[in-house]
Amino acid sequence: MNTLKQLIKSPYFLWILLTIPAIPMVTGALSGDNLEPLLHPTGEFAARFMIVAMIATPLRMLFPTSSVPLWFAKNRRYFGVAAAGYAALHTLFYVLDLGSLQRILAEITETGIWTGWLAMAIFVPLAITSNDASIKFMKRRWKTLQRFVYPAAILTLVHGLFVANEIGGALVHFIPLAALEIYRIWKLQQKRVAHQVNA
Repeated sequence: MNTLKQLIKSPYFLWILLTIPAIPMVTGALSGDNLEPLLHPTGEFAARFMIVAMIATPLRMLFPTSSVPLWFAKNRRYFGVAAAGYAALHTLFYVLDLGSLQRILAEITETGIWTGWLAMAIFVPLAITSNDASIKFMKRRWKTLQRFVYPAAILTLVHGLFVANEIGGALVHFIPLAALEIYRIWKLQQKRVAHQVNA
């Protein structure tokens, strides 16, 4: 049992789990398969891991005595970096699928495309600074930077809605996130009110 607990707590084990979905995608791309079918799963995993990273805090607030939300909260940076990694893979497959700068620029003004590029631009600095050294160096600025994940999430939602041209999948992914974020904001507001009353 102790060995199992140590394995679950190991960041290396978590990284293996986060990498597994990418293996068949990369293998398929390297074997010369059509890249277009790989765009949806890479983008979907990027969105899923981003959502997991974002709901860690509100889940911890909702279930303060549960060990599962605590585990997600402690490992949310790993999920955030994984989200950026899958987003990068998604972007790479998109660029390779189009095959030329001319075709890329021809689509870039479309709502479903520029929102994806902008979300990717936000993911990059968030992923690069998701480490202890950056937290120590940036101090309070680190949290300010990490809050850009919220506009990135909105951009990802819009990107998915316009590219997939269907709302069902997006709602399945983002409604739980929206509900938990509303709860988090409400909970923080309640704490502020209680603090003001007791002050």
